[in-house]
Amino acid sequence: MSSASEHHGRPGQPGRPGQPGPGKPHHGGDADVWTTGGTLFAGVLMLVNGLLGVFAGIAGIAKDDVYARIGDYVYKFSLTTWGWIHLVLGIVIAVTGWGILKGASWAKATGVALAALGIVAQFLWLPYTPVWAFISIAIGVFVIWALCTDRADSAGP
Repeated sequence: MSSASEHHGRPGQPGRPGQPGPGKPHHGGDADVWTTGGTLFAGVLMLVNGLLGVFAGIAGIAKDDVYARIGDYVYKFSLTTWGWIHLVLGIVIAVTGWGILKGASWAKATGVALAALGIVAQFLWLPYTPVWAFISIAIGVFVIWALCTDRADSAGP
């Protein structure tokens, strides 16, 4: 037989994520685990995607012929400009991803805004790396969903 402390942490402490605490009904425990896991995964994706953006930015700044444009596109910038955009955006996205992993209060709203900005930037970047741009857009959509569905901060005691 298991003790109450195995299910709810230390006596007097709230239960683990997804587990009801003492005197709390068990409502949506599995959903809480999924949203918490989704938020953690969104933080990791932002951190990795930001670092990859930094590397893409450095490559664009260092050599103007690293990326080749596929077809003609309405939104045109020089590769050096794109390099600086990716470098700055990548640093800010990586820092925000780290903030999400650390549980910073500012990080969720900032993460949603940066993921939206990243989606727009990747759309404009389509002629240079179309497959990666679509993957980054999908990552941005997931990050927005995960950060908007996590209600851990707004849940009352």
